[in-house]
Amino acid sequence: MIPTESPLLPTQAPQWGSWEKWLNSPPGKYILDWEQECFNRIVSNLFGFHALQIGLPQLNTLSENRMPLQAVLINPHDTKPFKNDATWHVLEGLPGELPFANESIDLLVLPHILEFSADPHQVLREAERVLVPEGRLVISGFNPASLWGIKQFLSSLIGNPYLPPEGQLISLIRLKDWLKLLNFSLDRGHFGCYKPPLRSESGMTRMNYLEPMGNRWWPIFGAVFLVSAVKRQEGVRLVGRIPEIRVPSLKQLNPVTERNKLKSK
Repeated sequence: MIPTESPLLPTQAPQWGSWEKWLNSPPGKYILDWEQECFNRIVSNLFGFHALQIGLPQLNTLSENRMPLQAVLINPHDTKPFKNDATWHVLEGLPGELPFANESIDLLVLPHILEFSADPHQVLREAERVLVPEGRLVISGFNPASLWGIKQFLSSLIGNPYLPPEGQLISLIRLKDWLKLLNFSLDRGHFGCYKPPLRSESGMTRMNYLEPMGNRWWPIFGAVFLVSAVKRQEGVRLVGRIPEIRVPSLKQLNPVTERNKLKSK
């Protein structure tokens, strides 16, 4: 069944203008449901002591993780209410200035933080600083190479963006380059959400059949991507050639001779 609204060009202004309002819209709930399931699968088998989620408290990405200390970091200037999960601690701070010691976090989750940050490079540098060696970094974001990314670009040209205007979409290729520079190695990645960028819940429900088709035939064009990376730390390396040191051989001892020497004394 063909949807009544255009999947690329908007016919009227969306009713949501901020990130929080967009999350409560039909496409926002659609994205959050998929990401919740994907985060649950990734973090369930990660072990350590300290797990931290930065921003997006509407989504508990650590609900299936078993680390003893879990926390969510929210912007101190953000006073909007959210559903507080009793399983984690709520802290205040900025993503670019994390209030944690070096190498103190085992798992760090950034759900849509980089694309809504004024300096995503600084956020990644802080993530590298606070993560322990072999610590895990999990990132989610919108895929510019998708129907959602195309609609965001076209609708922004006429001043009516489909996604919140404060967001800046980051391609997965660029994100991989940033992570490589910070000595992260990608562990796994997922694409999802293959329905067209519609606004109504009824229109998106009619597109349920596209999920298995997209996952099989055009997986890299999903509206959202989620990547997991591991912080690598190179060991100490010796520079130059190691000189060969030969241990001198010990002189053979004659027990009879040694006994006679002792008697003569």
